[in-house]
Amino acid sequence: MKQIKTLTQQPMKNFILKFGIAFLFILISSTCFSSFSFGQGENQMVRFSGIVVEGDSSYGVSGVHIYIPKAGRGSVTNALGYFTMPAMEGDTVMVSAVGYKSSQMVIPKRGEAIYSVFIDLKQDVQMLNEVVILPYANASEFKEMVLAMDTSDPLIEQMKENLDNEKLNQMAANMPMNANSNYRFLMQQNLNARNNKFFAPSIPLLNPFAWSKFIESIRNKDYKKSLRTTSGSSTGN
Repeated sequence: MKQIKTLTQQPMKNFILKFGIAFLFILISSTCFSSFSFGQGENQMVRFSGIVVEGDSSYGVSGVHIYIPKAGRGSVTNALGYFTMPAMEGDTVMVSAVGYKSSQMVIPKRGEAIYSVFIDLKQDVQMLNEVVILPYANASEFKEMVLAMDTSDPLIEQMKENLDNEKLNQMAANMPMNANSNYRFLMQQNLNARNNKFFAPSIPLLNPFAWSKFIESIRNKDYKKSLRTTSGSSTGN
Protein backbone atom coordinates (compact mmCIF):
# COMPACT_ATOMS: atom_id res chain seq x y z
CA MET A 1 0.00 0.00 0.00
CA LYS A 2 2.82 2.36 0.86
CA GLN A 3 4.53 1.60 -2.44
CA ILE A 4 1.38 2.49 -4.41
CA LYS A 5 1.05 5.78 -2.50
CA THR A 6 4.70 6.64 -3.18
CA LEU A 7 4.37 5.91 -6.88
CA THR A 8 1.27 8.10 -7.07
CA GLN A 9 2.93 11.14 -5.36
CA GLN A 10 6.07 11.02 -7.52
CA PRO A 11 4.39 12.04 -10.85
CA MET A 12 2.48 14.75 -9.02
CA LYS A 13 5.70 16.33 -7.73
CA ASN A 14 7.24 16.22 -11.19
CA PHE A 15 4.18 17.90 -12.66
CA ILE A 16 4.20 20.66 -10.06
CA LEU A 17 7.93 21.23 -10.57
CA LYS A 18 7.58 21.45 -14.34
CA PHE A 19 4.58 23.78 -14.02
CA GLY A 20 6.48 26.08 -11.64
CA ILE A 21 9.48 26.25 -13.96
CA ALA A 22 7.28 27.08 -16.94
CA PHE A 23 5.41 29.76 -14.99
CA LEU A 24 8.67 31.31 -13.81
CA PHE A 25 10.02 31.36 -17.39
CA ILE A 26 6.84 33.03 -18.66
CA LEU A 27 7.00 35.62 -15.87
CA ILE A 28 10.65 36.48 -16.57
CA SER A 29 10.02 36.69 -20.32
CA SER A 30 7.04 38.98 -19.81
CA THR A 31 9.07 41.24 -17.53
CA CYS A 32 11.94 41.47 -20.02
CA PHE A 33 9.63 42.13 -22.94
CA SER A 34 7.77 44.89 -21.07
CA SER A 35 11.09 46.46 -20.02
CA PHE A 36 12.34 46.34 -23.60
CA SER A 37 9.10 47.85 -24.91
CA PHE A 38 9.20 50.60 -22.30
CA GLY A 39 12.84 51.33 -23.20
CA GLN A 40 11.93 51.61 -26.83
CA GLY A 41 9.21 54.21 -25.99
CA GLU A 42 11.48 56.47 -23.86
CA ASN A 43 13.30 59.52 -25.32
CA GLN A 44 17.00 58.91 -25.71
CA MET A 45 19.80 61.27 -24.69
CA VAL A 46 21.52 62.89 -27.68
CA ARG A 47 24.47 65.24 -28.19
CA PHE A 48 22.83 68.35 -29.66
CA SER A 49 25.26 70.64 -31.55
CA GLY A 50 25.29 73.07 -34.44
CA ILE A 51 26.28 76.44 -35.88
CA VAL A 52 24.20 79.62 -35.74
CA VAL A 53 24.51 81.89 -38.80
CA GLU A 54 22.84 85.09 -40.01
CA GLY A 55 20.95 84.95 -43.31
CA ASP A 56 23.18 84.11 -46.28
CA SER A 57 26.35 84.89 -44.36
CA SER A 58 28.79 82.05 -43.78
CA TYR A 59 30.08 83.62 -40.55
CA GLY A 60 28.71 82.38 -37.25
CA VAL A 61 26.94 84.58 -34.72
CA SER A 62 28.51 84.65 -31.28
CA GLY A 63 26.68 85.11 -27.99
CA VAL A 64 23.47 83.32 -29.06
CA HIS A 65 21.57 81.66 -26.19
CA ILE A 66 20.49 78.03 -26.78
CA TYR A 67 18.09 77.08 -23.96
CA ILE A 68 15.85 74.11 -23.13
CA PRO A 69 13.15 75.38 -20.72
CA LYS A 70 11.89 71.91 -19.78
CA ALA A 71 15.33 70.64 -18.76
CA GLY A 72 16.54 73.96 -17.34
CA ARG A 73 19.87 73.90 -19.14
CA GLY A 74 21.38 75.71 -22.08
CA SER A 75 24.50 76.90 -23.84
CA VAL A 76 25.98 79.95 -25.60
CA THR A 77 27.63 80.01 -29.02
CA ASN A 78 31.34 80.78 -29.19
CA ALA A 79 33.12 83.27 -31.45
CA LEU A 80 32.52 81.02 -34.49
CA GLY A 81 28.82 80.52 -33.72
CA TYR A 82 29.29 76.88 -32.63
CA PHE A 83 27.53 75.26 -29.66
CA THR A 84 27.14 71.78 -28.16
CA MET A 85 25.07 70.49 -25.24
CA PRO A 86 23.27 67.34 -24.04
CA ALA A 87 19.55 67.08 -24.79
CA MET A 88 16.69 64.62 -25.00
CA GLU A 89 14.71 63.64 -28.05
CA GLY A 90 11.49 65.64 -28.17
CA ASP A 91 12.92 68.62 -26.22
CA THR A 92 11.89 72.10 -27.35
CA VAL A 93 14.93 74.34 -27.86
CA MET A 94 14.67 78.15 -27.63
CA VAL A 95 17.16 80.26 -29.64
CA SER A 96 17.53 83.96 -28.79
CA ALA A 97 20.07 86.75 -29.30
CA VAL A 98 20.13 90.52 -29.02
CA GLY A 99 19.15 92.14 -32.32
CA TYR A 100 17.64 88.95 -33.78
CA LYS A 101 14.20 87.37 -33.75
CA SER A 102 13.74 84.51 -31.28
CA SER A 103 12.97 81.06 -32.67
CA GLN A 104 12.36 77.55 -31.40
CA MET A 105 12.79 74.00 -32.66
CA VAL A 106 12.05 70.45 -31.51
CA ILE A 107 14.70 67.73 -31.47
CA PRO A 108 13.23 64.86 -33.50
CA LYS A 109 13.22 61.20 -32.46
CA ARG A 110 15.78 59.67 -34.78
CA GLY A 111 17.34 57.03 -32.56
CA GLU A 112 20.83 58.48 -33.07
CA ALA A 113 23.24 59.69 -30.41
CA ILE A 114 24.25 62.89 -32.26
CA TYR A 115 22.00 65.56 -33.78
CA SER A 116 23.60 68.57 -35.57
CA VAL A 117 21.81 71.53 -37.14
CA PHE A 118 22.39 74.89 -38.86
CA ILE A 119 20.26 77.65 -37.31
CA ASP A 120 19.51 80.71 -39.45
CA LEU A 121 18.71 83.90 -37.50
CA LYS A 122 16.68 86.83 -38.81
CA GLN A 123 17.48 90.39 -37.81
CA ASP A 124 14.94 92.14 -35.60
CA VAL A 125 14.93 95.85 -36.53
CA GLN A 126 13.06 98.02 -34.04
CA MET A 127 12.57 101.78 -34.31
CA LEU A 128 13.12 103.50 -30.98
CA ASN A 129 11.43 106.73 -29.99
CA GLU A 130 13.57 109.86 -30.08
CA VAL A 131 14.92 110.98 -26.73
CA VAL A 132 16.18 114.55 -26.33
CA ILE A 133 18.60 114.99 -23.43
CA LEU A 134 18.87 118.52 -22.05
CA PRO A 135 21.35 119.77 -19.44
CA TYR A 136 18.57 121.57 -17.53
CA ALA A 137 16.38 120.10 -14.81
CA ASN A 138 13.30 122.25 -15.51
CA ALA A 139 12.00 125.17 -17.61
CA SER A 140 12.87 127.85 -15.03
CA GLU A 141 16.51 126.78 -14.95
CA PHE A 142 16.58 126.85 -18.75
CA LYS A 143 15.17 130.41 -18.74
CA GLU A 144 17.81 131.57 -16.24
CA MET A 145 20.61 130.11 -18.33
CA VAL A 146 19.28 131.77 -21.49
CA LEU A 147 19.03 135.17 -19.80
CA ALA A 148 22.54 134.86 -18.37
CA MET A 149 24.01 133.73 -21.68
CA ASP A 150 26.75 135.89 -23.22
CA THR A 151 25.78 136.34 -26.88
CA SER A 152 28.77 138.46 -27.81
CA ASP A 153 31.01 136.99 -30.45
CA PRO A 154 34.74 137.68 -29.97
CA LEU A 155 35.26 137.70 -33.73
CA ILE A 156 32.60 140.41 -34.18
CA GLU A 157 34.18 142.48 -31.42
CA GLN A 158 37.58 142.23 -33.11
CA MET A 159 36.04 143.28 -36.43
CA LYS A 160 34.53 146.37 -34.79
CA GLU A 161 37.89 147.30 -33.30
CA ASN A 162 39.62 146.85 -36.65
CA LEU A 163 37.06 149.11 -38.39
CA ASP A 164 37.48 151.99 -35.93
CA ASN A 165 37.91 155.36 -37.75
CA GLU A 166 40.93 156.42 -35.73
CA LYS A 167 42.72 153.18 -36.44
CA LEU A 168 41.84 153.35 -40.12
CA ASN A 169 43.13 156.95 -40.38
CA GLN A 170 46.30 156.00 -38.54
CA MET A 171 46.84 153.04 -40.84
CA ALA A 172 46.23 155.21 -43.90
CA ALA A 173 48.72 157.84 -42.68
CA ASN A 174 51.39 155.25 -41.96
CA MET A 175 50.80 153.26 -45.11
CA PRO A 176 53.89 153.33 -47.34
CA MET A 177 53.69 154.28 -50.99
CA ASN A 178 53.26 151.49 -53.48
CA ALA A 179 54.81 151.23 -56.93
CA ASN A 180 52.02 153.25 -58.58
CA SER A 181 52.31 156.08 -56.06
CA ASN A 182 56.08 156.19 -56.42
CA TYR A 183 55.73 156.37 -60.20
CA ARG A 184 53.22 159.24 -60.00
CA PHE A 185 55.42 161.11 -57.52
CA LEU A 186 58.44 160.71 -59.78
CA MET A 187 56.52 161.94 -62.83
CA GLN A 188 55.22 164.94 -60.87
CA GLN A 189 58.73 165.86 -59.77
CA ASN A 190 59.98 165.60 -63.35
CA LEU A 191 57.12 167.80 -64.55
CA ASN A 192 57.80 170.42 -61.88
CA ALA A 193 61.47 170.41 -62.71
CA ARG A 194 60.66 170.88 -66.41
CA ASN A 195 58.26 173.77 -65.68
CA ASN A 196 60.74 175.52 -63.39
CA LYS A 197 63.65 174.94 -65.75
CA PHE A 198 63.90 178.61 -66.81
CA PHE A 199 63.04 180.06 -63.36
CA ALA A 200 65.28 180.71 -60.44
CA PRO A 201 64.42 178.69 -57.34
CA SER A 202 62.45 180.71 -54.83
CA ILE A 203 61.55 180.43 -51.14
CA PRO A 204 57.75 180.52 -50.43
CA LEU A 205 58.28 182.64 -47.32
CA LEU A 206 59.81 185.40 -49.45
CA ASN A 207 57.17 185.22 -52.18
CA PRO A 208 54.85 188.28 -51.97
CA PHE A 209 52.16 186.61 -54.07
CA ALA A 210 51.98 183.71 -51.62
CA TRP A 211 51.61 186.10 -48.73
CA SER A 212 48.82 187.95 -50.48
CA LYS A 213 46.91 184.70 -51.08
CA PHE A 214 47.40 183.74 -47.44
CA ILE A 215 46.06 187.06 -46.15
CA GLU A 216 43.12 186.89 -48.55
CA SER A 217 42.22 183.39 -47.35
CA ILE A 218 42.24 184.62 -43.74
CA ARG A 219 39.86 187.43 -44.62
CA ASN A 220 37.55 185.02 -46.45
CA LYS A 221 37.73 182.53 -43.51
CA ASP A 222 38.66 179.72 -45.84
CA TYR A 223 40.34 177.81 -43.01
CA LYS A 224 37.00 177.50 -41.16
CA LYS A 225 35.37 176.06 -44.27
CA SER A 226 38.15 173.54 -44.62
CA LEU A 227 37.76 172.54 -40.94
CA ARG A 228 34.01 172.04 -41.39
CA THR A 229 34.57 169.94 -44.49
CA THR A 230 37.14 167.79 -42.69
CA SER A 231 34.93 167.28 -39.62
CA GLY A 232 31.93 166.41 -41.79
CA SER A 233 33.85 163.81 -43.76
CA SER A 234 35.18 162.20 -40.57
CA THR A 235 31.66 162.07 -39.07
CA GLY A 236 30.30 160.40 -42.19
CA ASN A 237 32.93 157.72 -41.96
